Amino acid sequence: MFDSLLVANRGEIACRVIRTARRMGLRTIAVYSDADEGALHVMMADETVRIGPPPAPQSYLNASAILDAAKATKAAAIHPGYGFLSENADFADACAAAGIVFVGPSADAIRAMGLKDGAKALMEKAGVPVVPGFHGDRQAADFLKKKAYETGYPVLIKAVAGGGGKGMRRVDKAIDFDEALAGAVREAEAAFGDPRVLIEKFVAAPRHIEVQVMGDTAGTVVHLFERDCSLQRRHQKVIEEAPAPGMTPGLRARMGEAAVKAADAVRYTGAGTVEFIVDASKPLHDETPFYFMEMNTRLQVEHPVTEAITGLDLVELQLRVAAGEPLPFAQDDLAIDGHAVEARLYAEDPDDGFLPSVGTLEVLALAEPEGVRIDTGVRQGDAITPFYDPMIAKIIAHGGDRDTALDRLSGALGTSSVAGPKSNLAVLKALADSEDFRQNRFNTGTIDKLLPSLLPPLADIRPRAARLAVGHLVVKERARLGAMVRARSTEIASPWDTGDGFQLSGRRVQQVPINVDGAVELVTVEWGADGPYAGTEPDGTTATFIEADNGVHVLIEGRQFHVHPPLKGPIDGEGEGDGAVVSPMHGKVVEIAVSRGDIVTRGDKIAVVEAMKMEHTVAAPIDGVVTVVAAVAGDQVEQRALLVTIEPSG
Repeated sequence: MFDSLLVANRGEIACRVIRTARRMGLRTIAVYSDADEGALHVMMADETVRIGPPPAPQSYLNASAILDAAKATKAAAIHPGYGFLSENADFADACAAAGIVFVGPSADAIRAMGLKDGAKALMEKAGVPVVPGFHGDRQAADFLKKKAYETGYPVLIKAVAGGGGKGMRRVDKAIDFDEALAGAVREAEAAFGDPRVLIEKFVAAPRHIEVQVMGDTAGTVVHLFERDCSLQRRHQKVIEEAPAPGMTPGLRARMGEAAVKAADAVRYTGAGTVEFIVDASKPLHDETPFYFMEMNTRLQVEHPVTEAITGLDLVELQLRVAAGEPLPFAQDDLAIDGHAVEARLYAEDPDDGFLPSVGTLEVLALAEPEGVRIDTGVRQGDAITPFYDPMIAKIIAHGGDRDTALDRLSGALGTSSVAGPKSNLAVLKALADSEDFRQNRFNTGTIDKLLPSLLPPLADIRPRAARLAVGHLVVKERARLGAMVRARSTEIASPWDTGDGFQLSGRRVQQVPINVDGAVELVTVEWGADGPYAGTEPDGTTATFIEADNGVHVLIEGRQFHVHPPLKGPIDGEGEGDGAVVSPMHGKVVEIAVSRGDIVTRGDKIAVVEAMKMEHTVAAPIDGVVTVVAAVAGDQVEQRALLVTIEPSG
């Protein structure tokens, strides 16, 4: 075994790798950008090296800087984690050339599986079933449109390189193909530096079931059973579990055999995942069809559920295989123990299209009861920045059966708190409790279908947040005034100094305008000579209050609202007729689709903004004429920065 390990990554996965490496007695080296100088993974490592400014291409994707750090610290091996350089064959080659062990498969294996078109051709040759479609070299738009027609709509346009839903578009009709192709190509170029795409038949009710494989340098490859990753949103996994619900012994054997064939075809070493699409229009059975989708030549985000049901440490196995050791078990030695489920907690706003949310984690209290494991790379007080993936933590629950695992996950989510950036905590809790999910009635489209019913409507819960916040603020104000009176403070020599709405004829009822996340809510408050009074929240809702600089964060059943005190002056964006088109998040302007003088209709595309390598279309809020264009493609903009102004028609 080598004696030292540099982790070429950040956040949760860097912390995860460092924990195992230190347990094994290895000297650990962390790399960091300026944005991560005080990050948890930096604090955990034995040595640290700065590799550049915050943007990933100048730091975590800078192979030369990482190799220089490894040489300077005399690191014997590099673990790439996932994302960034983990599936970069040139980086694997560069490590070998420098005499540094790359903890992963060979560069040849990465290249063979790194491009989806070539991988599918290789799988067909190896006897692994693939999804119908086109995965050739020709990339002319009219040719691809013809192939989509031949495949039959609906189809998926998918980036040849990369994964994670980037560069992917579903197209249901030929009329929508051209625009979808342009968006997929642009996103693929931005995310992976490779604009090429392929066409696949879209399976109407798909389950995403993947198989974990592990190979050693002696040529042994085994599978560590399957994971179900079907609960997705925008092709991004949200909740994963192992084993797959409803899996039969015969289907498991067939999928496991196909996964091993796939790995054998490229002489695979280390940890990898073979992903399949399964038709879930009917319950799974021994002969259910499945199709190869892609192989991830790295550790997966969801690997902890496999660890939970097998009792294995996959990072330790990666390190031992990279050091030349054989696998310590054969296929027949492996067995499934119970059930595990993982939820990905992200800094994103469920009430605003799940857009990434940035800011300081003012509260991060994650429950870890029996059977629950927390993997995270952040602490309370850390910042979620716009530069990297907005994951806060992974919550993993294990139990003797699926119901127990889901109950433990639900309990942990229900007793956790996040404040500062918005999060998907409430959505995860609702999914864990969903009857459809519990009864195995789900596929990759389930979240989109269930989303409207998962959480109380914003129009219902926002007024509750306002009332609860005002009640909290009133209690604080009465305590402050009481303390001043007891101290005989000269600050309240005049009744006007208290700002309490004093009048000679007793209490006065006021409708106080409150700002809740930029929207106005009116809350009834009674004012008297001795201070304000607020009514009790009628439905008995309980909430947690987190003080903020200019108000309070209200946490209700995992949802967060930022509530400001009584308003003074207009609120930005107030009113249905506002023609200001603003950026929904921090990000880069990819496209401005209009010019000054253009006539637009509500819903027309105005701009495209990219954040964390995902594109978001900004639409016209009203009918009218474009009078101001305040941004151009390439601009870096803040959240709510003005992009375009539209003068209402009529």
